Amino acid sequence: IKRNDPVRAVRRQQDHWIVETEKSTFSATHIVNAAGTWCWEVGQMTGLHLPVVPVLHQYLVTETVPEIAQRSSTGSCELPIIRDPEESWYVRQEGNGFILGPYESNASVWSVDGVPEDFGAELLPPDLDRVEPIINAALERIPALGSAGVKTVVNGPITFTPDANPLIGPAHGLDNAWLLTGSSMGVMEGGGAGWFLARWMTNGAPPMDATAIDPRRFGQWADRDYRVAKAIECFGLQFGVHYPYEERPAARNKRQSPLHDALLEQGAVMGAVNGWERPNWFTPKDTDTQLNTNQLTFKKPVWFDAVAGEVQTLTSNAALADLSVLSKFMLSGTQVQEYLDTLGSNKAPPAGRIGLTHVLTPDGGVQSEFTVSVLNDTSAYLTSASASERIDFDSLLHHARHYDVQVQNVTDEKACIGLMGPLSRQILSQLTTTDLDNFPWLHVHRIEIATVPAIALRVSYVGETGWELHVDNENAQHLFSALQSVGSKYGMGYYGAYAANSMRLEKGYTAWAAELTTERTPAESAAEQFVKTDNRKFTGRDALIARRGENPWRTVLLELIADDIHPFYAHPVFQGDRVIGVVTSAAYGHRCNKTLAFALLRDHKTTDQLTVELLGERYPAQILTTVPVDPANARLM
Repeated sequence: IKRNDPVRAVRRQQDHWIVETEKSTFSATHIVNAAGTWCWEVGQMTGLHLPVVPVLHQYLVTETVPEIAQRSSTGSCELPIIRDPEESWYVRQEGNGFILGPYESNASVWSVDGVPEDFGAELLPPDLDRVEPIINAALERIPALGSAGVKTVVNGPITFTPDANPLIGPAHGLDNAWLLTGSSMGVMEGGGAGWFLARWMTNGAPPMDATAIDPRRFGQWADRDYRVAKAIECFGLQFGVHYPYEERPAARNKRQSPLHDALLEQGAVMGAVNGWERPNWFTPKDTDTQLNTNQLTFKKPVWFDAVAGEVQTLTSNAALADLSVLSKFMLSGTQVQEYLDTLGSNKAPPAGRIGLTHVLTPDGGVQSEFTVSVLNDTSAYLTSASASERIDFDSLLHHARHYDVQVQNVTDEKACIGLMGPLSRQILSQLTTTDLDNFPWLHVHRIEIATVPAIALRVSYVGETGWELHVDNENAQHLFSALQSVGSKYGMGYYGAYAANSMRLEKGYTAWAAELTTERTPAESAAEQFVKTDNRKFTGRDALIARRGENPWRTVLLELIADDIHPFYAHPVFQGDRVIGVVTSAAYGHRCNKTLAFALLRDHKTTDQLTVELLGERYPAQILTTVPVDPANARLM
């Protein structure tokens, strides 16, 4: 432990790190940026732009409150913490007085581009005018607060990330560099955060699902404007009620696909994922009055009927989607086939074919899920979830060290148009000379569509005939317009993320970060069919095999028996009065007219007397032994 010896530089030298301080220089195999308020500066030394901002938080400490002193003299227990989410403040007992902590909606950021050199642990001057209305509301709610004077006003910086969650885990693109910072809750998270990162560093995987805190959830798009706007927003929502499908308004439009404006013209209501603007659903053009697209609820969402219409159009005719938010990677080199065959738990598909593989942790959990399209013997095209872009890029680069393979992240260079539905073949055939009757499911070809070169994937996440058409950004709008022109003759429509979620549940398709996490193996996550262990080597193989016989967890598809309920995720699953699992994702299936949910259960023998609790009520649920829509996959052919 070196005190009063500031770090001046951190650099990588061969296989280790060099840390230069004011008084010494030393080397380290691993480095951890746990610099708190100064983490941004330390990050800059390693080439990282950490999305953190110091936000000033004030709280008041009162003099003695007579009522509390009286309680203390009689040996009464400490008062519970009181929170008022509507007025945005908390109060807790401090000695014989109170601490009052207000959270204003328009917080003040501080030293965004670096903490002053002479700043230590000092406090800043009080600025009570900013929080006076909140203080007055608290005084009105708790009269005893007004019976004591103010002893101290504390005004100091707290680091906030764009989602108020800390940054704990690997630093993107750097070897043996870790982050343990960005905590807006301070010392109360210290012990758990330290344990979490230590386990990750020593075991090669987080001890629990780290999606919400993995530093790689933010990319280069989380620039200065973004981190400032989001920090202010998060500070003001400290006591906010958070609904399913919540879309926060600050710092939007950081990443837009080439189709963004064209989709807005079709009524797209956008959401944000990994910085991208993505259509969640489309406002019907025949709507007499404009829907309140910002309406939030735990019950029937405002977009329910619109999504039902999107599913109906797609199922009956055809529909377009902007899938450009997918993470996209191009592989090239002499050992592409060997690389893919050892990348994850599934074998590499042959040239011209598409497969699904899961990159595992050493413990056998699912770290990444890739759709693998082998273009030829020396090139392949991989796609994955939008939010896992940096995690997946790190995985691919790490694996490439052992092979003659180059990995390019082409996410920002390529757009993807989804054309799905029973009439998709007729529509696409009018724009290409490729024989689509000889373009089977789970095949990939480079073809030309409306004079545009495309990588065409014969896949569908919605369970209907369809293609993913991947093109260079500069060609996307031309291809989209051509598809619109032809599709208009076939009653073609559009669909968004909410319709896709509904339809993938009807087909029993799992999702990364919902059913697929580092906590569970593919076998435990309803993805056993994509696991091939015989005569193969890949990370996590032995642990995966061992856990097959040891762990009773399993993922099942449930039908909830009730009208007009709208589950989403994290609902407990009961058998009798015993909690035996949790819902990982849910939606209403418009093709099968069933309320569906994936659930992770801890008992393989559990088959009956199940209920799911939602908003304080329990609803009967039954395990579906087959998927409710097209179990034979006839509609995909």
